[in-house]
Amino acid sequence: MENRFPTIKLDQYKPLRDIVFDALKEAILTGRLKPGERLMEVQLAEEMGVSRTPVREAIRKLELEGLVVMVPRKGAYVSDLSLKDAAEVFEIRSSLEGLAAALAAERITDEEIKALDKVICDIIEAREKGDTETIIKKDMEFHQILFNASRNKRLAQIINNLKEQIDRFRIQSFTNPVRSQSVLSEHKAILSAIKQGDAENAEKLAKAHIYEVEYNVMNLLRKQMHFEEEL
Repeated sequence: MENRFPTIKLDQYKPLRDIVFDALKEAILTGRLKPGERLMEVQLAEEMGVSRTPVREAIRKLELEGLVVMVPRKGAYVSDLSLKDAAEVFEIRSSLEGLAAALAAERITDEEIKALDKVICDIIEAREKGDTETIIKKDMEFHQILFNASRNKRLAQIINNLKEQIDRFRIQSFTNPVRSQSVLSEHKAILSAIKQGDAENAEKLAKAHIYEVEYNVMNLLRKQMHFEEEL
């Protein structure tokens, strides 16, 4: 069996249950553990080289975050990505990200602009290498810088409350290899508006960016549902 987890490294400052939790969470967000997949404690413990106890504790914590569902008399499963869930998350995200971009256009610092420029360069480099994992990480970083640049802590907190769902849909979006080029162009346009201090255009472009992500993800989910129905 192929090991889906990196070697668990003990951290004297971090309990084993938290290390296992982080590993399982990353596996779900990156799709190594797929929606609807059953989480077998014994199997996961063997793969990760740990006992069942920290795995059981991690699964309970993942359930609280909505990444795992417990089915009576059947066990734990990775929660599905439904069309309804996606629509609700994107409906909220487009408004919040638009507001964050608008506020950033008015409040961003020179250091943050430089950081965004570097993220763009990093994405270009990652595309040339075909490094999708780095592209996803840099996409997350781009948006996080915008949230911080809004200078609105409550806005950033609300967005971060949706982080797990947003990250899952973001990763789904990047399963389309063409998407990375579109994201790069959209990020450049948003950054250009922010540099010009054009809050209205920055908000418009940020919302359009999220709509494109939503369109891509919804199509992928529909295709997956159609494929599963044919099985």
